[in-house]
Amino acid sequence: MDSTAAAAQAPVLLVTNDDGIDAPGLRFLVDQLVAARRYRVLVCAPDTDKSGVSHCITWRPALRCKRVDISGATAFGVSGTPADCTSLGISGKLFDGVVPDLVLSGINIGNNCGYHVIYSGTVAGAREAFLYGIPAIAMSYDWVAGQSSGNELKMSAEVCMPLINTIVTEIKNGTYPKGSFLNVDVPTDAAHHKGYKITKQGTYMARISWEQTVYKKPAVESYQTANMDVDGEKDSELVTPAENDLLFKRVIVGRSSDGVEGEDMDHKSLADGYITVTPLGALSRTEPDAIPYFKACVSRL
Repeated sequence: MDSTAAAAQAPVLLVTNDDGIDAPGLRFLVDQLVAARRYRVLVCAPDTDKSGVSHCITWRPALRCKRVDISGATAFGVSGTPADCTSLGISGKLFDGVVPDLVLSGINIGNNCGYHVIYSGTVAGAREAFLYGIPAIAMSYDWVAGQSSGNELKMSAEVCMPLINTIVTEIKNGTYPKGSFLNVDVPTDAAHHKGYKITKQGTYMARISWEQTVYKKPAVESYQTANMDVDGEKDSELVTPAENDLLFKRVIVGRSSDGVEGEDMDHKSLADGYITVTPLGALSRTEPDAIPYFKACVSRL
């Protein structure tokens, strides 16, 4: 079999993210996939940082797509959200009729555990593929400001490769289940993780409030402000709002306690040093014991 025929039969992986196509987490992941020399790698990711946009989609405006040079991959930066990028990437319209076997979203800077999966554009990139019947994995690294480094982020891509390879084999064998997609979080000390652990989505959440500000500096850390390519002076410049306008920024005022969660929950296991693998679905269900309560309430109306 010649190289062209072999490439045509290689599993096709689509990579997206929410940090943007220039984000190091995505680039490290693509580097690993290309170096494996067993995949055809496609990239369709936002052309700017779209962190925290959840499953937002672009409905009316047309999306602008621009080729991006990423060695070993066919890549486009897109003017839309992570969900947009996945939707376009799996449609067969962008990549000349090619539909991926697996969608990978990440690697995100910052964990996506517990209730944070609701806000996460990274998770939405994987969920969008799942909605259309394509296997998907969202991947995040538990970045800690002042402690984490680019090398650890690169290592997080490396330690995800065994899982990716296994999932691709399951897909090829026709044994991969279709009822969920995976949300993976890599611990801060990626090089010394304790192994993979199947976990449940917990209730962990950073509690947010607001403070009035006169600075332009972003309120939430992204890859551009996580000790990578930082221009502190630019980010901290004063701004003068229009008369009667007020500026407010998000601030973290607390975090939910892992003490109330079991050992099999995602954030507790991540904090203990495991690579957490949490199967997720598209639906948000209430606790079973809430159903009788609301039935009783409605019956009294």
